[in-house]
Amino acid sequence: MWPPPLADLKSDMNDIVDDRNDVALQRVLDASVSFVEGVRPQFNYDADPLSDLPDPTADLALGTLRLAGRWYTRRKSPDALVAMGELGSARIPSFDPDIDRLLRIGRWAKAIVG
Repeated sequence: MWPPPLADLKSDMNDIVDDRNDVALQRVLDASVSFVEGVRPQFNYDADPLSDLPDPTADLALGTLRLAGRWYTRRKSPDALVAMGELGSARIPSFDPDIDRLLRIGRWAKAIVG
C-alpha cells in the first residue's frame, strides 16, 4: 500500500497506543515518502492504471517506514547521541545499511549506465 499509513509506522516503532506524537510522526513519514519517491522514481506511486511502471514493492514500503522511524529518533539527537538511561548514551550513525539496502540507495543503488 502506498504511501504507507501512519498506523504502519507506529506499529513498526512499537508505538501503537500513544497518539501524542502523531503530528511529528506524520511529518517525518510524509518527508520519507517524498524522499523515496524522489530517489526511486521508477515506480507507479499514484496507482495509475495506464502506467507501465511497477507498483511500489514491500521492501520499498518497509524501507520508507524504517527511514521515517530513524528520522523521528534522530530529531531528538542533533549531536547523534541518544540517552539510554542507566546504560549511558549511544551513537546514532547518519545512515543505516539495512534501510539503504531496502531502498536501494547509497552503496546498494543500482548503477546507472547512460
